[in-house]
Amino acid sequence: MSAETLPRDRKGAAEAKDRILSSSSRFWQPKDFLLKGSTTHHLLSRLVDEGELRRVRRGLYWRGRRTPLGMSPPPPERLVAELVPGLGVGPAGFAAANLLRLSTQIPRKQDFAVPMRAPTDLGSLHFVSRNSRTGRVKAGLRPREVALLEVLSRWEDVVEEPSPAAEKILQHLLRTGTLDAKRLAAASVTEPEDVKTRLAELLTTADRPDLADLVARPQELVAS
Repeated sequence: MSAETLPRDRKGAAEAKDRILSSSSRFWQPKDFLLKGSTTHHLLSRLVDEGELRRVRRGLYWRGRRTPLGMSPPPPERLVAELVPGLGVGPAGFAAANLLRLSTQIPRKQDFAVPMRAPTDLGSLHFVSRNSRTGRVKAGLRPREVALLEVLSRWEDVVEEPSPAAEKILQHLLRTGTLDAKRLAAASVTEPEDVKTRLAELLTTADRPDLADLVARPQELVAS
């Protein structure tokens, strides 16, 4: 290493450190820095040792809030969005029911449905593959809408509220646009038949019989 290279690396590492220490609630990866790989690795490892960063997995770090127990972890939703970016991703199981206020259970492990091969579980996150349900991506479903389809597929297992009360909650979410009825109808093309049936019934009671009919005839929705 030349005499010129060493000061340049030190300066770059110092600037990178300043960037990290001035940040809050964000992920960092080695590719975020224009430094040699060994310099970046050393910098990130040192900041983890100093409690200024939290190592999430290989090549992924988080800077949150310092606590007496160390750096706070990233919120599950932020971590999922970082690991599996894009639409069609959302909670499953009790996590889905909890998000839609249909259950008060907070599971020890949070399930997330992904429209692809499931990545390796990480901490309290458990990923469930839904790679055959491509309609979720094509329709641009948001997490709450994915949660609804997941709840409809396991209604008896995850919904705590009595069915009439649970249905009223979902009807309200559909009527107010919190859940996008048209996107859900479009996504139903690749959902299991029992989910289509329950979604059609829900759309009918939420004053969208036009979309309920299209769920039963998905080819018309796709062509429209």
